[in-house]
Amino acid sequence: MSDFIKVAMAYVRQPWRLVVPLKRVALFLLLLGVAFTAYYWSVKNLRFGDHLIISLLIVWVATAYYLLPRVHRFLSNIYLPNYFIGRARTADGLLADPVNLSLRGSKKQLVEAMHKAGWQEADPITFKSAWRIITATLRRQSYPSAPVNDLFVFGKKQDLAFQKEVDGNPAKRHHVRFWKVEKDVYLPGGYDVDWVAAATYDDSVGFSIFTLQITHSIDGDVDAERDFLVDTLKKARRTKTIQRIEYFFPEYTHRNGGGHSYFTDGSMVIADLKKGWFK
Repeated sequence: MSDFIKVAMAYVRQPWRLVVPLKRVALFLLLLGVAFTAYYWSVKNLRFGDHLIISLLIVWVATAYYLLPRVHRFLSNIYLPNYFIGRARTADGLLADPVNLSLRGSKKQLVEAMHKAGWQEADPITFKSAWRIITATLRRQSYPSAPVNDLFVFGKKQDLAFQKEVDGNPAKRHHVRFWKVEKDVYLPGGYDVDWVAAATYDDSVGFSIFTLQITHSIDGDVDAERDFLVDTLKKARRTKTIQRIEYFFPEYTHRNGGGHSYFTDGSMVIADLKKGWFK
């Protein structure tokens, strides 16, 4: 008996299992209808010059936050391998920032070390925090715990995120995301670590060339940002040993999920954390 028939028979014997897939289909058709209506109304108004700004805004929102993310999600499921390749991914499946830093230590040690080194934990993404970072960016007001977009490694979003704001401007900041590594997972080469991280420096706010969404633009030298983070931990006396593995990945130049270019020498830094002198 084929797998398809087995699945079909399972649904026949337990009809309640159809609720979830039917709900997903209904939601997809509803959103598709809303998107089609929005495009039809907007394009029609654009053609005759009516409500020009509103029409353009609707077309942009529907394209950037509904259509293109789903296209990327579908395509990335086809061409991206389902294992660790040293790159984080966006919620839409796009390849994002390089993972070029890892640490050994408990969550408590990591949080204490980052706080001691002058980093502040980022707020979770909520409507309130999203609106606050928009207004803070437009007004150039400080928001030292501004949220960061979710990125995914090992199929899960970051467990922790920290940042350092620059000159009280939320558009410019050092920030890093950490993902917990499960006990039975090893990095290529058999390296045993507790956390992997991706550190980047936001230098401005702009649009993603892949999805047209509003996003931060990163500085291209991601290795310098990784080394900056490690230096802050060293100055805070929160590292026992620091190991640099050259050519852990091939040296390359690429673009992150926002379409912003960066380059890396492919090295991996492994830092062992310690408690330090002060709690």
